[in-house]
Amino acid sequence: MLYYLFEYLEKHYQVPGASLFQFQTFRAALAVLLSLILATTYGKRIILFLQRKQIGETVRDLGLDGQKQKSGTPTMGGLIIIMSTLIPVLLFADILNIYIILLIITIIWMGVIGFIDDYIKIFKKDKKGLKGRFKVMGQVGLGLFVGTVLYFHPEVTMRENNQTIITEQFTVEEVKGKDVKSTMTTVPFLKHNELEYSSLISWAGEGAKDYGWLLFIPIVILIVTAVSNGANLTDGIDGLAAGSSAIIVFTLGIFAWVSGNIIFSEYLDIMYIVGAGELLVFITAFAGALIGFLWYNAYPAQVFMGDTGSLTIGGVIAVIAIIVRKELLLVILCGLFLAESVSVMMQVGYFKYTKKRFGEGKRIFLMAPIHHHYQKKGYHESKIVTRFWIISIVLAILSVVTLKVR
Repeated sequence: MLYYLFEYLEKHYQVPGASLFQFQTFRAALAVLLSLILATTYGKRIILFLQRKQIGETVRDLGLDGQKQKSGTPTMGGLIIIMSTLIPVLLFADILNIYIILLIITIIWMGVIGFIDDYIKIFKKDKKGLKGRFKVMGQVGLGLFVGTVLYFHPEVTMRENNQTIITEQFTVEEVKGKDVKSTMTTVPFLKHNELEYSSLISWAGEGAKDYGWLLFIPIVILIVTAVSNGANLTDGIDGLAAGSSAIIVFTLGIFAWVSGNIIFSEYLDIMYIVGAGELLVFITAFAGALIGFLWYNAYPAQVFMGDTGSLTIGGVIAVIAIIVRKELLLVILCGLFLAESVSVMMQVGYFKYTKKRFGEGKRIFLMAPIHHHYQKKGYHESKIVTRFWIISIVLAILSVVTLKVR
């Protein structure tokens, strides 16, 4: 909103300083500062409200140290993250940008699903929450919506044959190339690292590429569902999901910035995605909200994000990665989420196999997800969280390195 206000003031009245709002980096800086202030200041008020309404976590007895003390800790803290993200975005971002619209819908969509899940757990006293099939239906529905918009919307384009003439003052003199629709994505570590999804069905004959959406949309659905569930499983120890997600989001911010900048995208030889630079405002607001929430979620947690937060975080990360065409890189960048998910699948699969084969179920880990395994081994949760953050940082650096390592 302020973006359009200052654009109007600068255009019609030449108000001093109004032109600053045309710079994405300036608005991104304002967004992260405001989201931090909102999360830390009003976050406390939300926590007190949750306490008054007795919206507390019911902790299952899993035999973990310090578990009983967490019973009754306010949950649904994901509302802090959502509120602290949306307000700066609505104020400072170009809300008519198709990518900003998609992310606003994503954060609300996943927030509603998570809120319903938490509501059933707390007020209906049903520990299972929203039935799994309905949760998956919500995730699939979002993936279907995002995939359809990204494939068919006319403003979702990339610029091919991009060339620039840069003056001695480091300004763009001329840009050549046209904006085209494409399902191209980035494959890390390969020399020719661009893959066109529609080319994978070219074997079906001439004109098959026109039906690339039959492959692209299911891939988007799979990624949205997988990452949101991975983030949900990671949220099991104080500060783990919020801290690791902040690292992931910050890294995606780098990708969004260079992909939306015509000079840096050409220098790094990566896809220039028209309009993607505006993502920086949303991403910085989201990162600030996560860090501000971590102020209260770090050990010992004063609030839990609940599914309201974890499902939202995963959904937003997935959609940002898909927009900047780095979704295949999530295998590395979200390696922590992947490890948590795989540990659960291995544990459940091996238990069922051994029970069917030997009549008694056996386990690979002491407990899954894997962070609980280390708790069972006697590691303090603060040490587990810190080490997992370090792993996330290493994975983030490795992901950034893929920009040039091919």
